[in-house]
Amino acid sequence: MVEINQIYKCFTCGNIVEVASAGAGTLVCCNEEMELLTPEIKEEGGVKHIPVIEKVDEGISVKLGEVPHPMDEDHYINFIILTDGEQVYRANLKPGDEPKAIFKVDGEVSDFKACAYCNVHGLWPSQ
Repeated sequence: MVEINQIYKCFTCGNIVEVASAGAGTLVCCNEEMELLTPEIKEEGGVKHIPVIEKVDEGISVKLGEVPHPMDEDHYINFIILTDGEQVYRANLKPGDEPKAIFKVDGEVSDFKACAYCNVHGLWPSQ
């Protein structure tokens, strides 16, 4: 059973799906069940992958890591998601972009959680 806001990936073709409405079935792509991506902090790579949330004049900023994440053709942040528990905000990135996003929302940093998807190292949550 899938749940709202879960993220799934097809490891055959690379499709990524975020669940907007949950149902009883399973997600299938390329005739295979899609795999659930689970945000997790791994021992290696955190300094480049963990989203850092900051309040800025324009709203809420999310940048990737203490050390900037590479944004090369073969290794980059594909998207950043910000949530306040009810609303979900997404910024899609591509190679060459800066690994950060500014979301024009109101609130305090403590109101939000973020996660980012690295095309090589998977889904990373804020702390």
